[in-house]
Amino acid sequence: MSNILVTICARGGSKGIPGKNIKILNGQPLIAYSIQTARKFCEKFGAHLSLSTDSEEIKVIASKFGLDTHYVRPAFLANDTAGKADALIDILEFEEQKRGIKYDYILDLDVTSPLRNLLDLEGAFKMLKSNSQAINIFSVSPASRNPYFNMVEINESGFAKLAKNHGEIKSRQMAPKVYDMNASFYFFRRQFFTEGYKSSTTDKSLAFVVPHICFDLDEPIDFIIMEFLLSENKLDFTL
Repeated sequence: MSNILVTICARGGSKGIPGKNIKILNGQPLIAYSIQTARKFCEKFGAHLSLSTDSEEIKVIASKFGLDTHYVRPAFLANDTAGKADALIDILEFEEQKRGIKYDYILDLDVTSPLRNLLDLEGAFKMLKSNSQAINIFSVSPASRNPYFNMVEINESGFAKLAKNHGEIKSRQMAPKVYDMNASFYFFRRQFFTEGYKSSTTDKSLAFVVPHICFDLDEPIDFIIMEFLLSENKLDFTL
């Protein structure tokens, strides 16, 4: 049986939405949604759950939902320039030393994109395990815009041009399918870290297309939209 570490990373600071990791969303702190889904996965797969945070307030709230930790994220991994891979390596090494085991897989759940359930995680994990060449998999959603058809960039002369010019594409239906990374969850083989990868998009990455609405909370308006979906039971799936 594989050893799996599930991580929830939640910094105390946030510029877009102050305190968003513990902001109340439909009656409970945002981080609670990820903890609840993580615990379901842990129960089914015998995984261990760990919290990476620099905030005592977040620790206290996480504890109320069954997630306790002695780990404290170092300050140099808790600023705006710190990479997620480095933060994951640090907590991975901490948990392995504490438990005396080596993990085969790491599952990271992003607090700010909570619209995922156990079926999503199971499906993605199955995809990763069935492809021996893949080193990670992340969640995506179908994109509403397409760089081959209706997305532009500004060139050096200041003029707009199609972001990706791919022949004579006259309709979106003719364009290659593209996806938005919805930042909900990421599975990594241990190989991802031992080989020194820093970005979740590699030449050996898979994408799991989430079969329902899923988006991350970047701006205050996103919180309002998600609050409405949850409070009015408008989700097209069950959390």
